[in-house]
Amino acid sequence: MGAANPYVAAATIGIGVIQAKQQSAIGKYNQANAERNALVAEQEGEQIQKQAEFDIARFDQQFRQAQGTVEVALAKSGVVMDSGSGARVTESNALEAEMERNVTQYNADIGTSRKMEEANFSRISGQMARQSARLAQINTVSKTGSSLLNMGAFENFGKQPTSTTRGPYGRLVGGV
Repeated sequence: MGAANPYVAAATIGIGVIQAKQQSAIGKYNQANAERNALVAEQEGEQIQKQAEFDIARFDQQFRQAQGTVEVALAKSGVVMDSGSGARVTESNALEAEMERNVTQYNADIGTSRKMEEANFSRISGQMARQSARLAQINTVSKTGSSLLNMGAFENFGKQPTSTTRGPYGRLVGGV
């Protein structure tokens, strides 16, 4: 196999280097994008918890108002609050209120857990994208080297030219 044209070999190397750099940049971009998505998901998880705290506080306020209204209505009708049906109504309302708080917090915890899982998955996806880009770089370098070997670009590597014939631009030309 004859020696490769040095311009073709240089172009092959140049294209391989450019492609490898682009693959690296794409991998870094995809990883950064996934990391940003993970941060957004974590912030959404925090917002879910804050919203739950707000909803519970608002519910407690509304519950206290409703409880006061019930107590006034029971007192007007002559019901004693410390015993009997008044106590049962108060206890039942308190249990319902506690159940409502627990359900609200549970739903917030589930939503937050989902957002944290989404964040973790996004980070893993970013790492996989980065690794995929690294594998693509290795593949590019391998293919570039293989192309150069197939065209005989390294056939005369390290050998000194034996001819002193000058080409049209004053460069040495000739075989080994």
